[in-house]
Amino acid sequence: MTTLSSRPSSGQQTLTLTGLRFDANLGILETEMTAPQPIQVDAELSLGPQPLLPCDDDITHVLDYRKVRKIIIDECTAEHVNLLETLIGKLANRLMQLPGVKGVRVRIAKLEIFDDCEVAIRVETGQWS
Repeated sequence: MTTLSSRPSSGQQTLTLTGLRFDANLGILETEMTAPQPIQVDAELSLGPQPLLPCDDDITHVLDYRKVRKIIIDECTAEHVNLLETLIGKLANRLMQLPGVKGVRVRIAKLEIFDDCEVAIRVETGQWS
C-alpha cells in the first residue's frame, strides 16, 4: 500500500519544444545568401529536479515556454550565419543562460537544402542526470 507520505514529491523535469518551423538566413550557397530558407528547431531544456507540483499555479515561478520559443526564433533570425554549426552553438549558449536550465539539447534541420533529404545538426550540453 502506498501512502501519501511515501510518494515522491519531485522529479527530473525537461521542457521540450518540437517542430518549431520558421525561415532563417543561413548558409554559404548563393541561393542561401540571398533568401531565407525554412528550418526546424527541436529543443530540450533540462531543469533538473523540480517539485511535482509548483509552489503555486503562477507562471512567474516556472520557465515560461513562450519565452523559450521567442528566444529560439530571435537567435536564429538575428543575422545571416554561414554555418549551421555556428547557429546551433549560439542557440545552445543562449538557452543555457536561462535561469534554472541545467542542460540543453538542440537540433536544427535545414528542410529544403536537398531534394531527397534534410540536413540537421544536434548538440547536447550541460547536465542531463
